[in-house]
Amino acid sequence: MITAEQLKDVMERAEALHRYLEIDKKKIEFEEEELRTQAPDFWEDAKRAEEQMRKVKAIKRWLDGYAGVRTAADELQLAFDFYKDEMVTEEEVDDDYRKAVGAIEELELKNMLRQKEDPMDCVMKINSGAGGTESQDWASMLMRMYQRWAEAHGYKVTISNLQDGDEAGIKSVTMEIEGGEYAYGYLKSENGVHRLVRVSPFNAQGKRMTSFASVFVSPLVDDTIEVYVDPAKLSWDTFRSSGAGGQNVNKVESGVRLRYWYTDPDTGEEEEILIENTETRDQPKNRAKALLLLKSQLYDRAMKKRLEAQAKIEAGKKKIEWGSQIRSYVFDDRRVKDHRTNHQTTDVDGVMNGKIDEFIKAYLMEYPVNDDEQQL
Repeated sequence: MITAEQLKDVMERAEALHRYLEIDKKKIEFEEEELRTQAPDFWEDAKRAEEQMRKVKAIKRWLDGYAGVRTAADELQLAFDFYKDEMVTEEEVDDDYRKAVGAIEELELKNMLRQKEDPMDCVMKINSGAGGTESQDWASMLMRMYQRWAEAHGYKVTISNLQDGDEAGIKSVTMEIEGGEYAYGYLKSENGVHRLVRVSPFNAQGKRMTSFASVFVSPLVDDTIEVYVDPAKLSWDTFRSSGAGGQNVNKVESGVRLRYWYTDPDTGEEEEILIENTETRDQPKNRAKALLLLKSQLYDRAMKKRLEAQAKIEAGKKKIEWGSQIRSYVFDDRRVKDHRTNHQTTDVDGVMNGKIDEFIKAYLMEYPVNDDEQQL
């Protein structure tokens, strides 16, 4: 049975969210923005209308989220009072408490996702590190882990490019994770090097081995984001796709390879960006998707420069850099530990089956965005 202090904590957190999210102000803003959608000429400019509808829906999501918190908190208060009159059981009160805390934590976590990019879908690329078959197997295990996480949260996963390992596993994979809210906001916490320690099934002596794989996550841009691609720096190759696909395979050059020379605006250094896409047997579709992936990479680079100051602040708190080792998965000791937040668990099997929400939450709570970068 919960205590009066626990009830008080729930009510205070709910009220704090009301103030911090400026719910009263958002209600007025929602009414004003919704009125604009009722103008007779609203749909004459389709692009502008779609942007306005997205704005209205975004505000409504916050209002609906808080309404859920308020309802859960009020129901807990009633249940607590009814228990005194023996109208409900301890179990019912405790159940209402869990629901209220869950609703509050969900909204508190979403409040950490206030960057412009956070609501976007995302592109995730996993590369195996040095170590041959063992690291390639580790990369495939990470791919499965993120696929399981995405499926559990209602996201669609599309593999746009996959390179199989020499004997087992994969050398690299590019996946698009879309169809839900805040895919990038949640998975940006996975950027970096992931370390595996286990007794390798590929080692005849049964030795304990360490393997590495890198994970890169970028927001998947859409037509609402303007990204300039210099056509003079762009070139294309085609090649025959491999893998399942019937007679079309190895006969039609449906795979595309995009090369783009990127110039760093600060240093002037040039770098080739290479993107391959074999998602479909339709070359024009693969070209369109490859170009979208390029725009996502260019947007991601611009975004990281914009957030450079914030990254330096975070690095001062704990060492956080793109590409640094972020998490260790030690199978023998039944332990997974995030080195940035020190969050850890002994549920190794659960983690490898996609249960990584606690790691995501710990990262977002540890490194919230600055107030001047809120995108509410």
